[in-house]
Amino acid sequence: MLSLSKSQRVFPGSRVGMSRDQNAETRLLKQRLTDFMDEARNNERKLRRFQALELKLVSLNSILELIDTLLNPDPSAVSWDQVSLLLFDPEYEVQRMFKDEGINLEEKPTLMFVSGMEEVEELYTASLFPSLGAYRSSKHARLFKHGRKKPASVVLLPLVRYGRLIGSFNIGSYDADKFVRGVRTDFLEHFAAVVAICIENGINLERLKRQGLTDTLTAINNRRFFDQRIIEEVDAAGRSGKPLSCMLLDVDFFKRVNDTYGHQVGDLVLREVASIIRAQLRGSDVLSRYGGEEFSALLSNTDIDEAEEVAERIRRGVEERVFDVPDFDPFNITISIGVATLKAGANTSLDKKSADVLIGQADRVLYDAKANGRNQVVCAPESCHLGNGISPA
Repeated sequence: MLSLSKSQRVFPGSRVGMSRDQNAETRLLKQRLTDFMDEARNNERKLRRFQALELKLVSLNSILELIDTLLNPDPSAVSWDQVSLLLFDPEYEVQRMFKDEGINLEEKPTLMFVSGMEEVEELYTASLFPSLGAYRSSKHARLFKHGRKKPASVVLLPLVRYGRLIGSFNIGSYDADKFVRGVRTDFLEHFAAVVAICIENGINLERLKRQGLTDTLTAINNRRFFDQRIIEEVDAAGRSGKPLSCMLLDVDFFKRVNDTYGHQVGDLVLREVASIIRAQLRGSDVLSRYGGEEFSALLSNTDIDEAEEVAERIRRGVEERVFDVPDFDPFNITISIGVATLKAGANTSLDKKSADVLIGQADRVLYDAKANGRNQVVCAPESCHLGNGISPA
């Protein structure tokens, strides 16, 4: 009989034990591979969604549309429960862009502005990278004050241009495990960079538009802007049936100011008059320098009586303003104002011809104000209101 040495002996069950260990290890490796592939596929889907959102943002030409898209993302593209946007706006520039478009910022609680850089920097004290973690009321309450339910986890994305913070895009989730420290943030970092670039480009584009539509002396809209907006406002008034009032305002004896005090003082007077008029108008009203010493204003949803009250406040404000310039005695100026109102039934077809009639009426009563002694407000008579004789579409 063949005998085996001790080292050659096979103990019962040893091969079975090795086989079990190998099978367990194989199953573990397969599970890890499956998890890895699932994560890769999930990341690929997430990347495609982010890319689709980024392409949409890049394609928008308006800063208003851009911000609206950010604050109201497509639920099929992203699974965010809450979002908010905080922008550094020290000169009130972006807020004015919204107000000039007739948008009430109080109705947009998810859009916030700060004038101090420290209010943005305090969100990113450690670094200018996305900040993920559990919701903390001491740090995050003001960013998510609009929601009825507070998020469980949040991510704050710093919007940085040329090493400088311009804002923060904030995302909240009701899932406590959605945004946790230690998770890779490649997609989020890239998305934050795209958002920052889009916001900066949108603001710059709006600046360029405004440079072409803004009077450089008074910093209000110019005649070109007024000519564009009156068509839009007249059309809106025809669809809604709400009144639209137009004012034409002319500084009295302005040539005398230039001749007596010089053109620099004349420029000062025009800037101050523009400021006085703007102070009496709403954010949705359209104020423009119509030409020379003449201004124009469109007051939506304003009837003739309301427009007359506003015009009278402007007239008094200009009359009471005392100009005190070096080497001259203090002096006052006055202004004459003509007011006309478009009043049409709802769903009435109004066009450029209707706008021309409205301006023509305001111009005629402005002429009456100046012919009758200046420093007064004259309104077009009730019988001349537009809408009479204008047929529905």
